[in-house]
Amino acid sequence: MEKRHEFKLILGSISAFLLLVLFLIAYILRWKPSREESIEVRNSKHVEEFEAEDLIGFPGGEDLTVHDILDAPGEVVGKSSYGTLYQASLQRSGSVVLLQFLRPSCAGRANDVLPTIRMMGFIRHSNLVPLQAFYVGPRGEKLLVHPFVSRSTLSQFLHDGTGESHRWTVIHNISLCIAIGLDHLHNGLQKSIIHGNLKSKNILLDSYYQPYLSDFGMHLLLKPSSAQEMLEDSADQGYKAPELTKMKDVSKESDIYSFGVIVLEILTGKEPTYGNSFDINLPTSMRNAIPNHKVFEIFRPELLNQSNHQNSITKEGLLLYLQLAIDCCSSPPSLRPDIKQIVRKLEEIGQQICGINRGMAPHMVETTDITMG
Repeated sequence: MEKRHEFKLILGSISAFLLLVLFLIAYILRWKPSREESIEVRNSKHVEEFEAEDLIGFPGGEDLTVHDILDAPGEVVGKSSYGTLYQASLQRSGSVVLLQFLRPSCAGRANDVLPTIRMMGFIRHSNLVPLQAFYVGPRGEKLLVHPFVSRSTLSQFLHDGTGESHRWTVIHNISLCIAIGLDHLHNGLQKSIIHGNLKSKNILLDSYYQPYLSDFGMHLLLKPSSAQEMLEDSADQGYKAPELTKMKDVSKESDIYSFGVIVLEILTGKEPTYGNSFDINLPTSMRNAIPNHKVFEIFRPELLNQSNHQNSITKEGLLLYLQLAIDCCSSPPSLRPDIKQIVRKLEEIGQQICGINRGMAPHMVETTDITMG
């Protein structure tokens, strides 16, 4: 009897334990989140972890802190439809940086842009403005930290009347280095990056007139509506390739078109769109001038006036440059050269012009034939 009673107690305990286990299982199953809820939780944690870091440092910005950035006195040096540029002095180190503020209403979500930011943060090239750090604030504000390039933009250099802007060695170096920097974006990375907003205002010059491409890949950090607005601004300024209707369609070929416009800007000293109603663009005006033999009327007078001096560009060189620019601005994208072909051509032009300056026959200047792309 005692053994039977003991067995009943054990059985009762096991039954109670099993009931408790079953109750817990039912409770867990009842409150198990849906797949969508699970994804939302994971994304929320991703954002919280990213925002908790506040500042992500890349090569050259490893020692920066949030206080360095937020406490730095600065002044506005540029504005766009999607953000503001500040020249800021870091008090702890005494160095000067360029802070690019992206408006929360224009920039993508932190966890959406993080992969692109991490990729861009490790791009290093002598003709590209590097990203040194990236900050995300508690209200979604975003700051990109770049080193400050001191002299000016290429646009200011070309249109402010400086005498250096017509020197052959200067303009050839600027043109070639822009192409080399673009080649690195198109072909020198594990995953190609389309600049998407190439124009003379986004090319910075240091005190030695060395060019640095800025704002590359910015369209990848913006919301689609803001990226499209950036494309429309580019169209108004004369840099948009004719085949583009949406920013998501930008390509290597559309970057080449913008590069061609910049070369024409260098040759003429004119804005890409000009005239009383800004309805004339450089590629069209150059194509119209060729059949009428008025090409040299469009070139900058300073380039023509110094064409017979040693180490200066010649009429032959201007025509070679013009042919390259027109090819880059061909309406069908398939007719445009790729960036490696452009780099090789610019190197050849440099060598040919040096040969002309050392005594090539004068009649060579008259034999260049310009064709329309």
